[in-house]
Amino acid sequence: MTFLDTLVGPLTSIIDKVIPDKEARARAKLALLELEGTHELRRIETQLSAIIAEANSQDPWTSRARPSFLYVMYAMILAALPIGLLSMLYPQAATQIAGAITAYLRGLPDELYALFGTGYLGYTAARQWGKIKGVET
Repeated sequence: MTFLDTLVGPLTSIIDKVIPDKEARARAKLALLELEGTHELRRIETQLSAIIAEANSQDPWTSRARPSFLYVMYAMILAALPIGLLSMLYPQAATQIAGAITAYLRGLPDELYALFGTGYLGYTAARQWGKIKGVET
């Protein structure tokens, strides 16, 4: 069984959960099956295998990159808690802090957000593949 075979099953179950219309769901599954033998799907498989190899790397800089990004995102989310408490005591200060953070985040280029999203999804795909193969717990 190839990596592609292990990918098609979960994708069809996701299609079942995400697309409520039966006809649209059938079209999506048909498109997935048509893609199965195409060059495009082989290209995606190659990209995912590169991500998996990177995640399994013994190089600490490479193997820790995606988890470190997740920790940064968790820290940003947790930082919202004290800002919420601050807003109860000093609403103006909390508004100014939130405005500064918003201005900073809007200043980041869209490509950076795309890179973050790709890294996050690549990491989760690699982890799922490792769990399916039985090499990760």
